[in-house]
Amino acid sequence: MQSLVKGICNKFFILAGIAVLGILFSCKKSSHEQMIAILKHQAALDANPKNPFNYESLLKQTDSLLMLAKNKDNVQLKLTKGQLLLKAGREQDAVNIYESVINKVPPMYKTQALSDMAIAYMRLGERTNCMQNHNGSSCIFPIKDGGLHKIQTGSRKAIEIYKKLLTDNPKDYESKWLLNIAYMTLGGYPQDVPAQFLLKGLNNDGAYKVKPYKDMAADLGLDINGMSGGVIVDDFNNDGYLDIITSGWGLSDPMHYFRSNKNGTFTDVTKNSGLTGITGGLNITQTDYNNDGNIDIYVMRGAWRGQGYGNQPSSLLRNNGDGTFTDVTIESGLLAFHPTQTCAWADFNNDGWLDLFVGYENLGWLDEGGPHPCALFINNHDGTFTNKAAQAHCDMLMYVKGAVSADFNKDGWPDIFLSCLDGKRLLKNKRKKGELVDFEDVTVKAGINNTVSKTFSTFFFDYNNDGWPDIIAGDFNNEKNLGYFAGAEASGDQVPGAGYENLFKNNGDGTFTDVTKSAGLDKVVFAMGTNFGDINNDGWPDMYFGTGNPSFKSLVPNKLFMNIDGKKFADVTTSSRIGNLQKGHAVAFADLRNTGLQDIFIEMGGAYKGDSYTSSLYVNPGQNNNNWISLKLEGKKANKAAIGSHIKVTFTENGKKRSVYKDVNSGGSFGSSPLRQEIGIGTAKIIDEIDITWAGSNTSQHFKNIKPNQYLHLVEGESNFKVIKLNKLTFKSKIQQMGMSMPM
Repeated sequence: MQSLVKGICNKFFILAGIAVLGILFSCKKSSHEQMIAILKHQAALDANPKNPFNYESLLKQTDSLLMLAKNKDNVQLKLTKGQLLLKAGREQDAVNIYESVINKVPPMYKTQALSDMAIAYMRLGERTNCMQNHNGSSCIFPIKDGGLHKIQTGSRKAIEIYKKLLTDNPKDYESKWLLNIAYMTLGGYPQDVPAQFLLKGLNNDGAYKVKPYKDMAADLGLDINGMSGGVIVDDFNNDGYLDIITSGWGLSDPMHYFRSNKNGTFTDVTKNSGLTGITGGLNITQTDYNNDGNIDIYVMRGAWRGQGYGNQPSSLLRNNGDGTFTDVTIESGLLAFHPTQTCAWADFNNDGWLDLFVGYENLGWLDEGGPHPCALFINNHDGTFTNKAAQAHCDMLMYVKGAVSADFNKDGWPDIFLSCLDGKRLLKNKRKKGELVDFEDVTVKAGINNTVSKTFSTFFFDYNNDGWPDIIAGDFNNEKNLGYFAGAEASGDQVPGAGYENLFKNNGDGTFTDVTKSAGLDKVVFAMGTNFGDINNDGWPDMYFGTGNPSFKSLVPNKLFMNIDGKKFADVTTSSRIGNLQKGHAVAFADLRNTGLQDIFIEMGGAYKGDSYTSSLYVNPGQNNNNWISLKLEGKKANKAAIGSHIKVTFTENGKKRSVYKDVNSGGSFGSSPLRQEIGIGTAKIIDEIDITWAGSNTSQHFKNIKPNQYLHLVEGESNFKVIKLNKLTFKSKIQQMGMSMPM
């Protein structure tokens, strides 16, 4: 049977491949035009009824079956239709179907049917309140104030069902979690929750508190309503002000380019940027592949889609320096039809040009489009790349969900860490000068494999500022809906390891130690999107995680963890007011207002149209009066964007000298912060020294006695830095734009 299914599917995708070849060879279109044609063709393939994510076609098929006389009372088909209607965003139709059949469901399926019906009501409540009457408090956990539901039917109906489920099974942690959330939407938590079902302390701030952020995406026209996607915050037109570019994972989802107007507002310039028709992309990241000083974009497509539907091309978009982008994937030699959402740009051979590692997803025999070996595209210095993965011994066949690069052993060569759903890999770059790039799998030697779990988003960062890059790799072992794990944790019956953000401390000798528990990260998170920044400018990197999985029942808050002096992390989600319950994806920390305060942008929404949500921009109100420095590095012998270069900022605070360490990169594996590095220095009044070790050349430069709270441009080999003069910006709410109240 397996070979028959695979044969049929292979035939389908072989024909699709022939069609793509026809696009490439039968026309005289540019690389950009050819990619647009390929993406249109790929979108048409997605309409195949066999595609598990094509719920619209599956819904039509189900309706056709129900029209047959023998199926008109088929309860199972109607339950299936209810599930598909929910995925399609037709919640009212879904609950109508469930109501019409719930009393006819056989006992062995009754619990599942009631659970599905309850979440349909919950989603109906979210639709009529959080989306149709959206405001900055919508769906923020714990729900209160403007987030309370005015239209209460959905939550009240869900409560009735969850009470019944919990009466039958008091250990149903998923229903208990969702019941408490439903009461919360009505302002009834905790006082109205039946005592036997109450999860205590969900609205507690915790031992550490921060000042609350405010979601101003809607005020600034940045509230894109869509499914999951990527984000880059960076300066795409070299005017010094940060812009925002987003993507969506569906092949019909457009990219958006929001250019800063340098006055606290943004303009969507997508139409005139050349990005029209460049659709799809669960994740995006920035680079400067041709060393021209303009930030380019790499778009990753095909993730999560098995059965060959993930065989989508990723795109390299060249920034033309005039506000437009051109897709150069084909002419650059990067055209490949493999599923991915992760890559790492680094100068792996230290020649001053950025290379590209792409981690692909291998799903086993069901993936008719495979195999998908990881790729290492070496930069040829002429706008083209050559895949050298096999020669470099990094052409692994794994289900890669996160790929990041850093020089973990400080030998001058960038290494790679892979976070996968089938294990983890730490690849040491053992290249020597004059030799080809070559990697050695040192996972076992490094002690990384001592923690066995499926992992997703990841990053290198120096959480304890000891000069050695540490690793975060988030558990994603989600055999159950995430509401179950959250409910179990709140009940004091936590599932060990479930959803933890595993922290591996670099020991400085080529090995790592798992310090997850001692660092306070043994908590339910289940991160998808992820990044790190410094919310209070104390120099210790904090972390924000976009959470969830495809299930509608995985309704858990996005999480913010504050670094406490490099020793542990404190969950400050509740007090920060940025714990949105909707699915969180790509994350970027950025000083968007040129105030030294890092705001947080996150792309929201799930895998289905019915799980879409608006993106958020959480504006940092300022946590204290700490000082900071912002550094833009420009390579000469190093790659122009200076990606991979090391920064050490040393200062004296309260009579003690300490240093903060950062590498130039975009941060986490899912979400891209600016390449301009923003570094907090606490209460220090002067920076004793800034040390730069340039990527590629590994040469060092030192700048002493620097005043804080300014933006500096440091050029490799130049002894003097340039001060970048930027206006402080103010973000105004819609009410403030009408001349009332105070700005932020």
